[in-house]
Amino acid sequence: MQNKQAITILSALAQESRLAVYRLLIEHAPEGLAASVIAEKLGLANATLSFHLKELSHAGLVISRQDGRFIYYTPVIEAMNDLIGYLTDHCCSQSQTHCAVGPTSCKPAKTAGKTRRKVSAS
Repeated sequence: MQNKQAITILSALAQESRLAVYRLLIEHAPEGLAASVIAEKLGLANATLSFHLKELSHAGLVISRQDGRFIYYTPVIEAMNDLIGYLTDHCCSQSQTHCAVGPTSCKPAKTAGKTRRKVSAS
């Protein structure tokens, strides 16, 4: 992942309604939800939801599929996993003690009797 792609994803999520849409879709992964259901659950107007879904889609965070007269949106979980990996890629790389690199396995070094803050995926 490149800086520009990470910024695009983070920018897409840096808006309350889009973050709510993405979190709702994650709850319903991998099937996703119909746009009408998303609008109803979040209390968003169709035009507003359409705008937000377009932004999430442009960022590569959701994909859509047509099923009859409904359009379903599904989160692209790999995109979020790639972002988390990108953000934690150099976890503990500057510490004095070797640690496992990764969002769930980064174990910080102990310095002067204090433990540095742990990096986690959640």
